Amino acid sequence: TRVAELPVRRARLEIPVIRLDVLGRGLSYDFKLLTDRLEPAPAPVTARLGLPDGTPMLYLETLHLAGGQPFVLETRWLNPAVLPSPAPDFARVSANEWLVTHVSLVSGDIAFTAEPATAREAEVMGVPPGTALLVAERTTHGIAGPVTLVRLAHAPGPFRVGQQGID
Repeated sequence: TRVAELPVRRARLEIPVIRLDVLGRGLSYDFKLLTDRLEPAPAPVTARLGLPDGTPMLYLETLHLAGGQPFVLETRWLNPAVLPSPAPDFARVSANEWLVTHVSLVSGDIAFTAEPATAREAEVMGVPPGTALLVAERTTHGIAGPVTLVRLAHAPGPFRVGQQGID
């Protein structure tokens, strides 16, 4: 008896620029950088990225707005080793857009979950605590190593998150 091996299927995912996604929906776009600080990353973050405990990383919180309303709360741990000197001004261009347009990525992972809004997410997004949010959590790695761990909490609404043409 012979058993045919099933080939491993892989999907190539394009990381969208949130600004272009919002504009593509016919809505106005804006963003607010809420937090921007360098601090030792917590152990769960460094473990996910394969970095030593306590590695200093840039912690960024960015609220993306669509039509003047909260759209995505981006909570990001960014490896400062991938940034040029001087570093980009993330109050002028979002980390999402800067990274997509300036850093080559070679691998990563992504998970989608439905989760209740944390107290912070509820406060920033103007929803009751515990409101169901679509959350995408992604790690990315470049040629030189780990780039970022990001959590994207999407506001409730009639928005579709998806991609066409998976290879």
